[in-house]
Amino acid sequence: MIKAVFNYVGVGILALLSRLPYRLVVLIGYALGSLAGHIPSKRKQVVKTNLRLCFPLLSEREINVLAYDHWKLLGRSIAERSVIWLGSANAVSKMVDVKSAVDLSDQKPRILVNMHFTGIEGSIVISALGKERGWPRTSGLFQRMKNPFFNERIIRWRNRFGGNAIDRQGNLLPLIREIRKGNLIIIAPDLDLGLRDSVFVPFFGIPTNTITAVSRLALIAKAEVCMMVTTLLPDRSHYSCVISKPIDGFPSDDHIADTARLNAIYEAEIRQHVAEYYWVHKRFKNRPDGQVSPY
Repeated sequence: MIKAVFNYVGVGILALLSRLPYRLVVLIGYALGSLAGHIPSKRKQVVKTNLRLCFPLLSEREINVLAYDHWKLLGRSIAERSVIWLGSANAVSKMVDVKSAVDLSDQKPRILVNMHFTGIEGSIVISALGKERGWPRTSGLFQRMKNPFFNERIIRWRNRFGGNAIDRQGNLLPLIREIRKGNLIIIAPDLDLGLRDSVFVPFFGIPTNTITAVSRLALIAKAEVCMMVTTLLPDRSHYSCVISKPIDGFPSDDHIADTARLNAIYEAEIRQHVAEYYWVHKRFKNRPDGQVSPY
């Protein structure tokens, strides 16, 4: 009973935030993130551990500054979820400028690789803009939430503009069919999702457990692969979503080499927007050869 009350209170807060002016939502998010950045927690240590591993030349003071900035941006992104999940297509589209080097309406088999920066969920943005720009349906993989109440609602919210959320833990045949039909597929593969269908390849010079799904799916579906990077504009007023030209020579017949190549692309993008990357994730939790987790 108590859990159900909290669930509905959470939905109510999201609904309220979604109706506020966007600038106020951003300020509330920064306040939440700033508070979280000052409260001791295990996740704060995860953020700092990740930053120390990836940027060993930075001083402890520099790590602390980056970590605090990251928490503020994470708080902002949580507040912005209210607009992303419950706002109108117009409200969502105002949050981000989308620029694509490919014609998204041409219905070529294509996978968009969307990294885990703290900002907007790429599949919702593309599906929100899809109707007015003549783009095909957008499908994206999602990770099930432990809370069934929010799991069901977030799927519904993500699909409200005609999108198609596909369970990452289910059968991937529906995803392959979507690719072959020429519908837009968005995958965010830069997390440690367990050892299944994964390999250890370099990421910031560290052997890192990384799924090979992009290479394998692209090869099976004969799809081109483009990067889709969503980051804050320099003035942090709103976001820029840039979809690149297809990665040359990708996929190859070597899933390990392809996955290492993607990690190198992620790293280059992260170095330009360090505080915006999703450092709260335990990216290095699975280690090769029985090594101890850094967490």
